[in-house]
Amino acid sequence: MPSKAQKNMEIYLDNSATTKCLDEVVSLMDKIYLSEYGNPSSMHTKGVEAEKYLRNAKETIARNLRVLPKEIYFTSGGTESDNLALIGTAMANRRFGNHLITTKIEHPAVLQTMRYLEEQGFRVTYLPVDQYGVISLNDLKKAVCRETIMVSIMHTNNEIGALQPVAEAAALVKSMKPSVVFHVDAVQGYGKFRIYPKKMGIDLMSVSGHKIHGPKGVGFLYVSERVKITPIFWGGGQQNGMRSGTENVPGIAGMAEAVRLIYQNLDRDVERLYRLKQRFVKGLEAFDKVKINGHTGYDSAPHIVNVSFLGVRAQVLLNELSERGIYVSAGSACAAHKHTDSQTLTALGLKQEYMDAAVRFSFSIYTTEEEIDRTLEALAEVLPTLRRYTRK
Repeated sequence: MPSKAQKNMEIYLDNSATTKCLDEVVSLMDKIYLSEYGNPSSMHTKGVEAEKYLRNAKETIARNLRVLPKEIYFTSGGTESDNLALIGTAMANRRFGNHLITTKIEHPAVLQTMRYLEEQGFRVTYLPVDQYGVISLNDLKKAVCRETIMVSIMHTNNEIGALQPVAEAAALVKSMKPSVVFHVDAVQGYGKFRIYPKKMGIDLMSVSGHKIHGPKGVGFLYVSERVKITPIFWGGGQQNGMRSGTENVPGIAGMAEAVRLIYQNLDRDVERLYRLKQRFVKGLEAFDKVKINGHTGYDSAPHIVNVSFLGVRAQVLLNELSERGIYVSAGSACAAHKHTDSQTLTALGLKQEYMDAAVRFSFSIYTTEEEIDRTLEALAEVLPTLRRYTRK
């Protein structure tokens, strides 16, 4: 049983699910909630104050991406951004073709939306990945055809941290058919990498605020001015009719503040995350019956480690670590409640026993070396006991 000290210890290693808000973000949002709470569509002074926050947020994000402020649209988060990008683009361009391309390891917000579009008469090609979760550009080349109107490839996989060759894929697609719209789910990659859509050939890009130490319930979609996209929400005509509904001013301002702060020291912070990851991976390699899923070096995300502890069910280990105040996850938080096999790990070709034993650890700017070491100590303590009592 964990000691009293262990129970009081809190180590949060589920940052791919959500992150702790930065203090500056919370302070700014509090100010807006309590003092500058006007509706940005109102014409009086309170409304003008609120609208200024939206304008400043667009400018901050656009400057970070090296795009135009008018190409940034605010949403409720990554899921809505993905839905708007995929459904809006497919419906607006269906007279030019009905073929869409994505990968087998996308987030459910993309995979489920693609299945919906299949029900609407679209044809979808799901690209396979190798044992590390990376697509083949040759497979992508073979998939593009006359009817292809959109390609959606995630930047960073949320379960194993696989990085996709986004810029190379976009260049390949555009060389074959320039009219194809290229969408990137950058929810896990944004805030860890410098992403410049125009330079990389990205036409649409989805981002979520709560993955970068901003608030939950807010995100944005970059939409290149060249892209034709149909709204999926109708109402008051906010955001040039692209996304109706009163804007979440505190959330949007908080997200923009998180963007500003995260990118101030990005190189230093990301290098530190890679050092933490290597420290953790080195510690894991000393354990028996452990398989790390995906790449672990600079060819992977700096903040994600997915590992199968053979002989121990993931949920059992998760619960045991939680008892010790160590919080991790068994796959994607958005799909965990369904209790189904991971699409990502299935695509990797893992055997069922490895999928059942897979746990995701994910770090943030708040994670320390001491927390990494204490987590390794906890694993060394609990794994032998759990394996001893695992049913054959």
